[in-house]
Amino acid sequence: MFSTLPEPKPDAIIALIQAFADDPREDKVDLGVGVYKDDAGKTPVMRSVKEAERRLLARQDTKSYTKLTGNPDFVAGMQRLALGDVNERLTGAQAPGGTGALRVLFELTLRANPNARFWYSDPSWPNHQAMLTSMKVPHQSYPYFDTDTLGVKFDAMIETLDGLGPDDIVILHGCCHNPTGANLTQAQWERVTQSAQDNGWMPLVDFAYQGLGDGLEEDARGVRHMASKLSRLMIAMSCSKNFGLYRDRAGCAIVQCENAAEAALVAATLGVVNRLLYSFAPDHPASVVAEILGDPELRADWEAELGAMRDRINGLRTGLAEALRQETNSGRFDFIAEHRGMFSRLGATPAQVAAMREGGIYMVGDSRMNIAGLTSDKLRDFARAAAKAGI
Repeated sequence: MFSTLPEPKPDAIIALIQAFADDPREDKVDLGVGVYKDDAGKTPVMRSVKEAERRLLARQDTKSYTKLTGNPDFVAGMQRLALGDVNERLTGAQAPGGTGALRVLFELTLRANPNARFWYSDPSWPNHQAMLTSMKVPHQSYPYFDTDTLGVKFDAMIETLDGLGPDDIVILHGCCHNPTGANLTQAQWERVTQSAQDNGWMPLVDFAYQGLGDGLEEDARGVRHMASKLSRLMIAMSCSKNFGLYRDRAGCAIVQCENAAEAALVAATLGVVNRLLYSFAPDHPASVVAEILGDPELRADWEAELGAMRDRINGLRTGLAEALRQETNSGRFDFIAEHRGMFSRLGATPAQVAAMREGGIYMVGDSRMNIAGLTSDKLRDFARAAAKAGI
């Protein structure tokens, strides 16, 4: 039976990981994998996470099941992190990472509206399209990234959104757009919100990088404006990046409803959806996050370390833009300093990306690079390699 399975299409990033691992050069640079790295090239466990784990280990007395919707302290903590407060119109469920949160919200949407059609930015995180394709759900992209200006193609984006209606679900990146790093301004968030109000489509905000752009509060301004104006809203949150819990899988599906009665119905449905998909999300990482968010000392340490990570990324952006300016005698890479988050697209051709790889610098074929994969001593080397490749 299994011999008839179609050969899976190789995942570009997984293939890049293998190619990097097979490269014997000691000075090679991995800018493909989407994980934060410090200046030593390591992805560390955060101090606050280590301390929270120590406390949990000392007092944990059972490994029995939790609720189908997960740890309620975790869910409430994530709601406050995203929206600043908790109210009776909000509900949510713990999920195994941001991917799990998205899948839960996709399933919830289809139970509420079997005619739903999903929209994602062009380009977007590849798993948006991949999951919806796997689910055989109608989906398509809306204009977002301008490959000429390397910024947001907002006029074309809003023209598309203004043509949508109540059956449409629009996936928006809450901050730190993946893969481009080009983000909406606050005025643009307000215009997008107005479009949702006027036309009845529902936002689903993929909020995977809060705190890694301009700050926890600053990165939430767009989604909080939406929540203040719209009766309904969905948010998929991830703790992989801002808590460093990549392999542990902590995510949260948040739903803002029209009223408390609707929120109760959604909460019950989320439990049913979770039961069918995976029953119980991993408790350990959610309890770690709940411990951090619920303890002033731990939270302060987490925010300080997160701030240092953010400053490092933004510092690398500034330094890389300057190095490229010097090597190319051009300001066409200044957008790197203006963009936010872990990723940017250089605007290079596949041949130029291949030339960079020949020099030991690994990026995804569309020239998406993980800024956090750089180290301060490699900025000039990268700029020289880019100039040599003709980027």
